[in-house]
Amino acid sequence: MAEELLIDVSPFESRVALVKDGAVEEVHLARSAGYSATGNMYLGKVVRVIPGMQAAFVDIGLERPGFLHASDINRPLVVTASEAERDKRGIRDLLHDGQELLVQVERDPIGTKGARLSTNLALASKYLVLMPKGDQVGLSQKITDEGERVRLFKVLRPLAERADTGLIARTLSEGSPASTLADDFNHLMRHWAQVLKTVEGAKAPRQVFQELPIQTRLVRDLVGSETAAIVVNDAGIFQRLRDYLNQYGSEYVDRLRFYDDTQPLFERHNIEQEILAALEPSVRLSSGGTLVIEQTEALTSIDVNTAGFLGTKNLEETAFVTNMEAAASIPRQLRLRNLGGIIVIDFIDMQDVGHQQAVLAKLQEALDRDPGKSQMEGFSFLGLVQLSRKRTRESLAQVMCGGCSHCNGLGYVKTAESTCMEIFRAISAEHRVAASDSSATSAGNEAGVYVLTTNAAVADRLLDEEASIYQVLAAKLGHDMRLEVDSAYRYDQFDLVFVPSRAS
Repeated sequence: MAEELLIDVSPFESRVALVKDGAVEEVHLARSAGYSATGNMYLGKVVRVIPGMQAAFVDIGLERPGFLHASDINRPLVVTASEAERDKRGIRDLLHDGQELLVQVERDPIGTKGARLSTNLALASKYLVLMPKGDQVGLSQKITDEGERVRLFKVLRPLAERADTGLIARTLSEGSPASTLADDFNHLMRHWAQVLKTVEGAKAPRQVFQELPIQTRLVRDLVGSETAAIVVNDAGIFQRLRDYLNQYGSEYVDRLRFYDDTQPLFERHNIEQEILAALEPSVRLSSGGTLVIEQTEALTSIDVNTAGFLGTKNLEETAFVTNMEAAASIPRQLRLRNLGGIIVIDFIDMQDVGHQQAVLAKLQEALDRDPGKSQMEGFSFLGLVQLSRKRTRESLAQVMCGGCSHCNGLGYVKTAESTCMEIFRAISAEHRVAASDSSATSAGNEAGVYVLTTNAAVADRLLDEEASIYQVLAAKLGHDMRLEVDSAYRYDQFDLVFVPSRAS
């Protein structure tokens, strides 16, 4: 399948889209706050150790301290003990307040959560991942050819042993010459030497290594044998990418294109509409069925519906056809929207076990094409499929959208009718207070007027459908009621106050 990497650069924002066979697979945005801190290394300072969570908060110079769990601590860096003894040690045995240590961001700050940190450091290039404090050689699980795996181990093990480091061969290393892999390894070792030099004499918190800019990073991570073109609309970025590819990916230089057309790059490829569609909860399938995707802080739920698809045979066949199409579509939506964490899929109920297995196979097949790491479980006793996908940065919706000022992020607001009922209760409560208070300072014995301020839709309902009840309750207060409309009020907001008359 032919791929294109489209890079749209402007003074205020950089956007990168991966397009496969005319459909957008991934979208990345970088604004003034930066693209992603994932992969950056910091000399951090422990500000709080929490034994109850077996974790610590580490100041790395970002807005919030990062979170470092005991399981993400490279134990040999911290303590000298046998493996069995290290496993028994708690967070207090590993870290203490004020301690400085080298950490790497594994996941960006998301919402109110700080960055997820690790001391298991890794430096990535196009073909390899260097683990400076590791001692293992590994291969990408997507390299399945046994002969190629044997060859890569033979090439990489001597390199790792010579430098006393760990190494992982990325998917793109498959078929790469030994000389190319050696050059890549030497490039990573030079980067690591620079990190160590920066750390010398540094005072925490300090950034000691920064990942590549968004455009270069995504060219490194996304460009492969299926990439037909890399299109960029900025001359400066075009030259930077050309220099990078000449040094680290010369076989892709001839695929780099400079775009100087008057029509915006993303507009020409209809990417603007794809981005807007990716913010909608509903996705229409070609059969007529739909996916309804709801993202929460804890998990993402995906509901599969037949919607307008009626099928031609029976309910089982209709469900199977819709579910198969959904299984092929869901991984693309996860990748496009950058949804991670726990994902729960509610497929349409099927009784045929063969159909269930076919849907799971189709889902797994589509997940295998996603570079994001994922794990899937089969149908639960409730008929749900649960999977997890590694999350390293905010989702597309979290980057582009904020909380709704009308619903405060709930996703719904009270109806005008419900707010009217609350107003009636407030008026009744005010009447009871006034009736029970006989003092001269009470509203019941003082000249003045009640002012009810609310949304226009609520006011309209009070004066129309609820007029009879409103008039009866207002009359009980013994004072005039003035109704005021404020366009800034939400459907569920109102104020009822007593305004005394000014003395003449």
